[in-house]
Amino acid sequence: MRFEEFARDHGLIIDGVIPFRWVATPTVDHPRKKNGRYKFMGDHGFVQNWATMQQVAVWRADKGFQVSPELRRQQKQFEGQRQKDADRAAVKAQKILDESVNAPHAYLTRKGFPDEASKVWTVHDPKLVDPVRLLVVPMRRDGNLVGVQLINEEGTKKFLYGQISKGATFDMNAKGVTILCEGYATALSIKAAMNAIKLPYQIRVCFSASNMEEVARSIPDGIIVADNDPNGVGERAARNTGKKYWISPTIGEDFNDYHLRNGIFQAALSLKKVLLQKPHEKA
Repeated sequence: MRFEEFARDHGLIIDGVIPFRWVATPTVDHPRKKNGRYKFMGDHGFVQNWATMQQVAVWRADKGFQVSPELRRQQKQFEGQRQKDADRAAVKAQKILDESVNAPHAYLTRKGFPDEASKVWTVHDPKLVDPVRLLVVPMRRDGNLVGVQLINEEGTKKFLYGQISKGATFDMNAKGVTILCEGYATALSIKAAMNAIKLPYQIRVCFSASNMEEVARSIPDGIIVADNDPNGVGERAARNTGKKYWISPTIGEDFNDYHLRNGIFQAALSLKKVLLQKPHEKA
């Protein structure tokens, strides 16, 4: 099956395939909106119809498929540009870290950690009266800085243009059980809980559910602390890792929310229950 046919089978309306980047496109159910997206990579690709699909569908070329010389040329050009963008993002990330100071941040105050000193970068925007203070979370892969996550005081998060985040983490400590989670505030709550029950830990912030799956592949043991997303993405990712996982019983809640609602003692006991359970045993 050709990629165009695969995309149409999933409801996407495509008029000419643009390769090597995500492209928004209309769908059969929403022809006047760009409610679908695809990414064509030559011998494989991805499609998603936001109205009918919670996850992307993967297309793979039939056996014997050959990428055209022109597409190979475009692919080489794309990969070269992608690496240049990634290199620039890494340089910018280091510059941001160099310009940051250790200080409290309003976002962490709202998350229950008013005294937590983390990296904070102050941006002076001439369009604004007051400077913007951004919480900076470094992202490293194989020990190398690849980018940062920037969080404003309202909690809006973004990454640097061009950075390659796949496999990147922010790690806390390195002497105990490995615990994977998505967000920085969640990690701080996990840290507080582990300290409360006096257990050593290595917390790895993965920044997204899909990246949590990616990182988990290289870790033989450990547990997952998943977000209870309304669409189920967090729990699906946790299950896909095959590891033990903690998840809040309340939809829309992560471990930080659970901590703030129930207190650190209850949160620590809930996490400890997962830590002590046998593989494949429900908490």
